[in-house]
Amino acid sequence: MQKKLKLWDAIMLVMGSMIGSGIFIVSADMMRNLGSGYWMIVVWVITGIMTVAAAISYGELSALFPKAGGQYTYLKEIFGKRMGFLYGWGLFTVIQTGTIAAVAMAFGKFTAYLVPALNDAQPIFQSGEFKITWIQILAIAIIILLTYINTRGVESGKLLQNIFTGSKIIALLGLIAAGFILVDFSHLSENFASGYEAFSNLKKDAGGDFLKNGWEPIGGMTLLGGIAAAMVGSVFSSVAWESVTFVSGEIDNPKKNVVKSMIFGTSAVMILYIAVNFVYLNSLDRDSIAFAANDRVAVAASHHIFGSAGTVIIALLVMVSTFGCDNGLILAGARVFQTMAKDGMFFQAAEKNNKNEVPGNALWMQGVWASLLCLSGQYGNLLDMISFVIVLFYMITVFGVIYLRFKQPDLERPYKTWLYPVTPIIYLLIGAGFCILLLIYKQQYTWPGFVLVLLGLPVYYFINRNKKARE
Repeated sequence: MQKKLKLWDAIMLVMGSMIGSGIFIVSADMMRNLGSGYWMIVVWVITGIMTVAAAISYGELSALFPKAGGQYTYLKEIFGKRMGFLYGWGLFTVIQTGTIAAVAMAFGKFTAYLVPALNDAQPIFQSGEFKITWIQILAIAIIILLTYINTRGVESGKLLQNIFTGSKIIALLGLIAAGFILVDFSHLSENFASGYEAFSNLKKDAGGDFLKNGWEPIGGMTLLGGIAAAMVGSVFSSVAWESVTFVSGEIDNPKKNVVKSMIFGTSAVMILYIAVNFVYLNSLDRDSIAFAANDRVAVAASHHIFGSAGTVIIALLVMVSTFGCDNGLILAGARVFQTMAKDGMFFQAAEKNNKNEVPGNALWMQGVWASLLCLSGQYGNLLDMISFVIVLFYMITVFGVIYLRFKQPDLERPYKTWLYPVTPIIYLLIGAGFCILLLIYKQQYTWPGFVLVLLGLPVYYFINRNKKARE
């Protein structure tokens, strides 16, 4: 593969893949689970520590295995082909493609803010609960367009990524500055007034619906359950940084630049996320965050900051953000499926590069499946179910750093994890706590995704049986 991506390009890929639609939406649900500005910031800080700790740990593996495939390659090399395949299976069936679909749908929904006719239009097709809308068609069009651009060569995808990621970083910085300069009355003190002692949550009525202004003090294990539920949103907004490892084969000096891009990129994004949440807490009271229309807390904050023009400003920002995010996800994901094909673990056609030296077939396979997920309307549910599994695979990969230190202590390591073993252990402890609390309090987020990944086992054995038969 040609080394066409420099350090800056890699950082832009990390940041661009992370910043999608989540940061503009998830804080509403987080506030409903936590009821406190103090605890909302605590959850974002925990997520930030967790994310950067994982990136620092991944750096050691990226330097040991500086080739395309990233996390799939690490898991395969450390724990064997079966573990690598299960990750790749999950990545193709929902983790990468489901995220591409969800981000494209977010682009469509915020476009409908500027073009209300998209919201008001009758479904193109409807049969019972299943329907196809113009927003879904727009989302698919975006996926097809970005897939086509990326088949034109890595330079095309890189240019698009740098432009859109740079634009949304500048826009976010502008929103953060305006969120403190232009707000007449700050809600920060009241949102932090309860401090860490009075944790609150929403009451529900007899029908299970949330009651506005219905807050009651709670604590103990319920606090931990609330934190775990809130972290589903913050974790979802903070994943996909590992996409840069998928394109290691095309990064200049990957032994150094991949780890630098992950650490710099994740740190910068988490600082931006925390700052944006301070803007929400500064410009809106607690109920306005928790009960923002359609969870669009960024729209509510922007309307408060900029007036009626705020909805247009935030809609444009989210459109830029989601467009750039999807480009990064599409660019990176196909490289994993190409690497799997080379190992005999994916469709053989995905192995080939096209005339532009990029995996054209793998890109289109990824694009078609993501488009089908858009049509199904189930990508959102799938992503909720897979949050648990994403963290589980992160944990297995981070544990691989420790495992390799014991198994092959004399292996030459161009980069060693900072503060080893403290850094990987921090991630493993936070990740384990998150997963255990979800298993206890939010099982709808755990077992379905786990079962979905385990369905890859019979596929793995079927593939290997066929390979043995051919041999």
